[in-house]
This record gives sequence, C-alpha cells and structure tokens, in this order.
Amino acid sequence: MSIEIRNISKRFGNFVALDKLSLDIPDGELVALLGPSGCGKTTLLRIIAGMELADSGEILFAGEEASHLAARERQVGFVFQHYALFRHMSVFENVAFGLRVKPRGERPPEVEIRARVTELLKLVQLDWLADRYPSQLSGGQRQRIALARALAVEPKVLLLDEPFGALDTQVRKELRTWLRRLHDEMHISSVFVTHDQEEALEVADRVVVMNQGHIEQVGSPDEVYSNPATSFVYRFLGKVNVFHSRLHGPWAEVEREDGEEHSTAFVRPHDIEILREAVGAALPAMVLHVQAIGPVVRVELSHQGEIIEVELSRERHQHLALAAGEQVWLLPRQVTVFNGADSEPRRWTPDWVI
Repeated sequence: MSIEIRNISKRFGNFVALDKLSLDIPDGELVALLGPSGCGKTTLLRIIAGMELADSGEILFAGEEASHLAARERQVGFVFQHYALFRHMSVFENVAFGLRVKPRGERPPEVEIRARVTELLKLVQLDWLADRYPSQLSGGQRQRIALARALAVEPKVLLLDEPFGALDTQVRKELRTWLRRLHDEMHISSVFVTHDQEEALEVADRVVVMNQGHIEQVGSPDEVYSNPATSFVYRFLGKVNVFHSRLHGPWAEVEREDGEEHSTAFVRPHDIEILREAVGAALPAMVLHVQAIGPVVRVELSHQGEIIEVELSRERHQHLALAAGEQVWLLPRQVTVFNGADSEPRRWTPDWVI
C-alpha cells in the first residue's frame, strides 16, 4: 500500500518537530528515515501509525485520506526498539495476540490462528521456540518474534522504530540481512527509523535523510552517499574531511565568495591519494598515526594544523610503508564544494588524479 505524506507539521511546545514535510512512499518499498536524534523521524513514524496526531497536513494510504483514522484502523504493524513482548505469554501466544483480540466478527477461527502463527514462526525461523517465553530468548530472537507478531494481523504497512538499536553489533548485522531478505519475500510497504547510516544504506530501497524537521535528501543508498545534495548529508553519511575557507588553489579553489560566506570542500577519506613525492598540486602533510582495521588502513595526517584522515587498502599501505612522523603529499580523487549550507554542490574529479 502506498503512503503519501502531505505538508505534515508537528510542534511540541516551542519545539518544531516537523515543518510542512512531504514524502511519497510507493507500494512495496522499504524506506529508511535516517537522521540524528531530534530530527523528527520517530515523530513522523508515529504520525503515519496514528499514534501521534499532526498539527496540520494529511496522511494518505493508497490514495485515501487516513489522518482521521485511529491507529487500530490503519492496518499498520508496528515494531518497537525494545520488543514490547508479553513476558507471561509464550512465543506462540505473543504472535497470536493480535489475532485473538480482534472483534468477534473479524476474529479468525482458532484453527486459522494456529496455522497463521505457525507459518509466521517458520518465516522468522523460530518455530522451534514456540513454547518458550521471552525471558528464555536472545535479543535477536525477541526482535524476530516482535516482527512476527506485527505481521500476524496482515498489515498493509510495516513500521519499525529503531528495530535493532538495543542489539549488539554482530546481531544487528545478521538481522539487517535477514530483514532485507524477508522484505524481498513479502514485498510489504515498510518504513523504518534509524540513526545508523550503515544500517540505512545496507537495508533500504530508498533513504530519507532528515534534519531539524525537514527532509534534506531522498534517494537510493548509492545516490545519497555518492551524490549528497547538501553539506549536512555529506557530513552525516560516512566519514569526510572538511576544508573551510581558502585551500591551496589547485585543490578546489575554495575561497570566500563575499564578506559573509565561506566555501567548504568535502573529500572522503578513501578519495585521497598519499604520495611519497610532491606532484603538481599535492598538499604536504605529516603522518601522525597509522591503524589497520580489518582490510582497511586508516592514516591520520596533519596539514597546516588541520587533521586529515585517509583510508587505504592494505596492499597500498604495504607499498607505501608509512610511519608516524614522515612527510608525504596528498591528492584528492574527487572534491565536492558547497558555497554556504543551502547551495548546490559543485563536484568534479581533478585532472591530476593518477
């Protein structure tokens, strides 16, 4: 089911959580609402669910206005960060709960409830735990049961609020892959909130980057990472080296446009080449620290008092054999420049790239 969000605004006292925000979510798409704490992403999710009322604006499901509908009438499944499972109920009864509390005229026969719950437990690969209680499950298992419970009522839309936030790193990575496969199998319109950039880029069909109640950019994971529309998106998604005011001209010709505004250049750590000898427009830098992390080697350098981080492959690092205290030179492979926070970015690959 498609979701249309039209000019939604929401205030809490003097705090503006959402400011005339609009967004279209096509049927069957998995969308991530990504942004820092306080950007409005959870408020938007709760308004879609009917758990929070907007001050103004509309929510449409499949083209039908739904803002007046109560949460239970919207046919949405909601998965919380902290599972919200009933401790006194078995896994089976937790998943069956939403079906058992339906009004008598809508409640399926017991045989259908049992078949539906069994099917869902197999879908989340936990049918062998049907008789266990939440306290006997791991965090990852509890979250999968919470998802099965949300799916039991056959929602048209699935909403997830930081679904993996309470889990350790390894379990989160496993569940990301699992959720992506599950979505591809069920093809249900889904929206999940996260502040984890890696999670959003890995799982979602589209990423909605939010900041201070506004949408900064909407696009595929590759689009928002590779072609950020604003300086905020560039800073928020992944690591970046930021060069303010005037750089050495051949790098990006970053200079003050007028008396009030400075240009800012952004270069990703993996888009900087380290050289042993000066070449053309290369910037001199001093190696401060070298650290190998798995297949990547991170090098911290200093240039005129600014700290610059570069990421190299292990093979490239072995070739350079860098050590702290050495003089090297830096060249960018790709540079993006913003003249002020709201300007259009200028991107190019310098013609000196080797």
